[in-house]
Amino acid sequence: MTTYVALLHSIVLGPGRRLVMADLKAMAEGLGYRNARTLVATGNLIFEGDDAPLAAIEDRLESAFRDRFGKHVDIILRTAAGWQRLAAQNPFPDGKGADVGIRVMRKPLGADVLPALETIADPAIRLAFVDGDLWIDFSKKPSETRLLSHLTTKKLGIGTLRNSNTVNGLAKMLD
Repeated sequence: MTTYVALLHSIVLGPGRRLVMADLKAMAEGLGYRNARTLVATGNLIFEGDDAPLAAIEDRLESAFRDRFGKHVDIILRTAAGWQRLAAQNPFPDGKGADVGIRVMRKPLGADVLPALETIADPAIRLAFVDGDLWIDFSKKPSETRLLSHLTTKKLGIGTLRNSNTVNGLAKMLD
C-alpha cells in the first residue's frame, strides 16, 4: 500500500463551474483508491492505493476526470515519501509562505530553463531547481510579477504551481 499526493493543474470546469473537492474524493474512491482526502479547494488530493508506476496512476486519474467532469486536467503525482522530501528541500524557508512557490513538474526541467527565467524575473525574485522542480521566492504576490506568465505548461511542460503553505499543509497531512 502506497500513499500518493496528486496535484491537479486546473480545476475550473468551465464558465462559472468549479470542481467540488467531495466530487474529486468520490472519483478517486470510485477507482478503488482508499482514504481519499483533500487540502483546500485547489485540487490537492491524497489517497492510498496499490504500488504502481506514477505515470499509470496519472493516466488513470486523468481519464477518470475527463469521463466524469468532461474536461482534461493534467495531474501530477508524487508518493508520500517523495512529497515529504520535496517539502523538506524548500531552498527558501525564510520566505513568506504565500510568496514562495514551487512548480511541481511531471518531468524534470532542464538546466537551460533557469538562466532563461532569471533574465525575465525581477531582481528581487529568487529561483532554484531542486530535483527537477522549480522553487520561486516571488518576494511579493506572484500575480504582481511578470514571471508568472512564463511558468506555463506550453513554456515549461506539464506541471503545476503550489505555494509553500500548501506544500507544508500536504506534508502535515501525510504525517
